[in-house]
Amino acid sequence: AMYNTTPEAIYRLNPSARDGIAVGAVLEIPQRKVISDVKEENYRYHTISPKETLYSVSRTYSLTPQNVIAANPGLSVETFQIGKTIRIPFFESNETFSSYPGPVVIEQRQHQVKRGETLYSISQMYDVTVAELEKQNPGVTTTELSTNRVLIIPVKKYDKELARQDAVNESRANVLLSKRKDFEKINVMQVALLMPFLEKNSGQQVRIQEYYEGFLLAVEKLKKQGANLELYVFDIGTENNTKKLESLLTTMEMQNLDLVVGGVSDQQIKVLSDFSKSKNIKYIIPFSSKNNEVLNNGNIFQVNTPQAKLFTKASRVFVNKFSKANIVFLNTTKDDEKDSLIAIMKKDLTAKSVSYKSVLISPSMETALIPLLDAAKENILVPASGDIGVLGEVLGTLNGLKEANPEYNIDLFGYPEWQTYEQNYLKDYHNHGTYLYSSFYVDNDARETIDFKQNFKKWYKKDLQKTYPQYAMLGYDTGLYFLTALHKHGRNFETKLSSIYIDTVQFAFDFERANNWGGFINTGLYLVNYNTNLDIIKSNQSR
Repeated sequence: AMYNTTPEAIYRLNPSARDGIAVGAVLEIPQRKVISDVKEENYRYHTISPKETLYSVSRTYSLTPQNVIAANPGLSVETFQIGKTIRIPFFESNETFSSYPGPVVIEQRQHQVKRGETLYSISQMYDVTVAELEKQNPGVTTTELSTNRVLIIPVKKYDKELARQDAVNESRANVLLSKRKDFEKINVMQVALLMPFLEKNSGQQVRIQEYYEGFLLAVEKLKKQGANLELYVFDIGTENNTKKLESLLTTMEMQNLDLVVGGVSDQQIKVLSDFSKSKNIKYIIPFSSKNNEVLNNGNIFQVNTPQAKLFTKASRVFVNKFSKANIVFLNTTKDDEKDSLIAIMKKDLTAKSVSYKSVLISPSMETALIPLLDAAKENILVPASGDIGVLGEVLGTLNGLKEANPEYNIDLFGYPEWQTYEQNYLKDYHNHGTYLYSSFYVDNDARETIDFKQNFKKWYKKDLQKTYPQYAMLGYDTGLYFLTALHKHGRNFETKLSSIYIDTVQFAFDFERANNWGGFINTGLYLVNYNTNLDIIKSNQSR
């Protein structure tokens, strides 16, 4: 989706990819050669090489630096780096390109072929390519190269005036990379919350209703802080029928929005994404973590983190936290969705020269585990599954092992879903100093959680639904983050993300660009520790 191609097209160029790919693998991406009726598909992709600059890349493709910047809203001094990929717009079918040669003019010289010379030896003599020689001399090949034949040689000659002009243009292009978007103060923020409020799925209807109620609490808080805000709330119809939504987006109220929040289904998200792109409006996807619109729309902010992004950050946090510990992975005999995370963790540990051990979860695990423990270190055990049955089996083994071997300091490291098992295993979590990572977590004893619940009940005369995550808190956190960003930093708040700090109740926020031309994905992460003092410590590891 990121490159507007298909898996099969990528497999054809990279046959070994059918067996899987690893982080850091290099893939060849199919390049479009024919203009498409779909505007979004009319791009090629360029990997930045050593010594290339914005100006030289734009010259290679007969574009202006502004064309390249417009196609890559995330491009800056920091992101224009060797090995990074950028998107190149193209306007003619079957156009061919060659790297910009620099400030040179082509001077045609003649060369009389001597006995024993080849096209290659002649090309080396004049610092040109064999292809350039063949282009200038149709019909000439190495096998058809006769002595005394006169060849036209396209010799590159350094041109001082072109070099001067290039230096000026390079400087101007570099200014574009350094340029920050102007602050656009908003007197009255225009915000739309567009949801399928009347969806027949009763469970989803309740969750969306609570999200809206939480969002309203964020609006109220911003207004108390002095923000001037108009909120437009509309039902957008059922998930699979977008006619109501499409009609709504043509109304006057929708034309001058500063922020759109909403959409649940892929169909709704696609319509809202196209609208945000055409009107240059920031668009927040509140629920979906699997939609691909964020990969090609620089205005999108995706709140829910895709598994791959979450795994990458969780592994980094784990390695930084436990690099001095004795790490033991508890393997299962079944395939599990956590296998990808475990593979990333092992790779990251190896890259840092941190050793680890493994043992199979089984009835005899306690006997096999004891020789792997280290009485002089913290022992971190990582089950290779988040399944409640696996967790129960591991906790049962650890309870007996710790009682018989109190000299060992043993902690567990686990997964977001473990918070849903608290009612079953909270005491065990504390007994074993359990850690888990998650992009969301509610500390029920925290002041902000208590205040939120009290305020929610005061406003709506009811308690929160028991869901993971809690949708009212998700609505509140999302509203508070983006309305604060819009209020403090204006329409171009994406340039100030590193300075936005919000005391959220449930969600960790840290938005990173998906690529140089795409939008932003939340990679916020908490590390939660149920320590042996019966405290729950929620540590924000997002940055």
